[in-house]
Amino acid sequence: MQIESQRQQGTTLIELIIAMIIISVALSGILSVVNITTRHSADPVVQLQAVAIAESYLEEILLLPVLDPDGSNVGESRSTFDNIADYHNLPLEAPTDQYGNSISGLANYEIEITVGDIALSGTNMKEVVVNVSRNNNTITLKGYRANY
Repeated sequence: MQIESQRQQGTTLIELIIAMIIISVALSGILSVVNITTRHSADPVVQLQAVAIAESYLEEILLLPVLDPDGSNVGESRSTFDNIADYHNLPLEAPTDQYGNSISGLANYEIEITVGDIALSGTNMKEVVVNVSRNNNTITLKGYRANY
């Protein structure tokens, strides 16, 4: 009778430890990428919201005339502004509607509006710059309005 040696096949303890080390290094790399992606996933939404805020202010301002119809800016508030220049350096810490009511969810945005004159041959023209910022990210929109 002939006795054959049976060989056991499997993995050794050292092979298992090496496999666990390789898998853990790969997982830590993948999880760090997922973490960075998740952390910055809201950035496009924040930028789109800032653009929407800037566009709404710019549209509100550019719909008004260049020249002051009554010639006086005394005692006016945003709801009674009657020309573009009234908005120059409007003090806004957060977006509001024309009546000063705060808009829910937009308290972290800051708005800065400047209105300046532009000299064009005989035409009274205004440049409106609206800056909307949040967390050191600023969106700037410029608009122009001529007195025609």
